[in-house]
Amino acid sequence: QVISGGHYDVDCYVEDPNGKTIYQETKKQYDSFSHHTDIKGVYTFCFSNEFSTFSHKIVYFDFQVGDEPPILPDMNNRVTALTQLESACVTIHEMLNAVIDSQTHYRLREAQDRSRAEELNGRVSYWSVGETLILFVVSIGQVMLLKSFFTEKRPSSGGAGT
Repeated sequence: QVISGGHYDVDCYVEDPNGKTIYQETKKQYDSFSHHTDIKGVYTFCFSNEFSTFSHKIVYFDFQVGDEPPILPDMNNRVTALTQLESACVTIHEMLNAVIDSQTHYRLREAQDRSRAEELNGRVSYWSVGETLILFVVSIGQVMLLKSFFTEKRPSSGGAGT
């Protein structure tokens, strides 16, 4: 997910160790991608900002490697039904995973909104400084203009006296 910068979009691709492109998207704000690997090795991923070189971007990404271990020992090989306590543990675990996902989502939204608020604060500050300077210039101009109305202009003496 793009948190800040530009139009909040970025290009992304993922390649396997053989150089084959597994995933490729352009100008995405956020996305999710799941892949079960068949080949061992180094997988390459790239976030590209090539189309928007003037704006820097902050990108959040999360990797989950491997399967989640079972909550209870021998849970996958059970023949009997789960006891009430075991099923409550499984339910609580699933709910906690949902809470973790929600908290991550809210943290990302907070970071994105904070970035926007700081940018807006900067713009308002610059605008206020500009307005203050313009106010001083106009005030000084008005004082000078009013002062010129009330000062008497004396004719210069040309040296011809009586």
